[in-house]
Amino acid sequence: FETNDKIFSLSVYNNKNIAHLNNEGEKEMKNSTTFENLARSFAGESQAGLRYQIIADMCMQQGYNSLADELKTIAKNEVQHAKTYYHLLTENGGSADNIDICAGYPFEKITIEDGLREAMLAEKEEADKVYPEFAKIARNEGFTGIAKKFELTAKVEKEHELKFKYLYESFKNGTLFKAKQPTYWECSVCGHVEAREEAWNVCPLCNSSQGFVKLKLN
Repeated sequence: FETNDKIFSLSVYNNKNIAHLNNEGEKEMKNSTTFENLARSFAGESQAGLRYQIIADMCMQQGYNSLADELKTIAKNEVQHAKTYYHLLTENGGSADNIDICAGYPFEKITIEDGLREAMLAEKEEADKVYPEFAKIARNEGFTGIAKKFELTAKVEKEHELKFKYLYESFKNGTLFKAKQPTYWECSVCGHVEAREEAWNVCPLCNSSQGFVKLKLN
């Protein structure tokens, strides 16, 4: 019994020590700039995801179904980024009744073309400035794991920037469904595939409109 009592006492001591360390870690996080940056990242990624879904809805309404699908995929990426930063914030900093953040977010009345352009510019800023700066701050504050998450996000946002650049320029120039040489176009509805320089206006198999042709993202 004496041995069991010692084991029990040691276990209680260890649990208290771990709890103390956790509390100290949460306190350190809440007093950091990284804590605020995680909150800003969560807010920014959440809004980006919704903005891209709004643009996707506009595409659907105007018959650009495949373009809408591409935007929905990117929007899904952004929502996942938001979830990642929410969990990083709460797991490292605990709960918070309110986090005051100073950041600007765009609210504009847009067309599809405008939306693609603004998305391209926003992704460029995140990839080139925002997340690299957040990563630098996190690493300087000792949060190397979080710094790595910021760096990985920056790489994804750079890919998003390139996709939006292609989509914006192609939409603006009317070349979404055109190629410089014969290429295989596929109907997203029935799977019909045909090699030609420009995708059909109406699918010869299922009569779906050109907006359902899968895009070629170069």
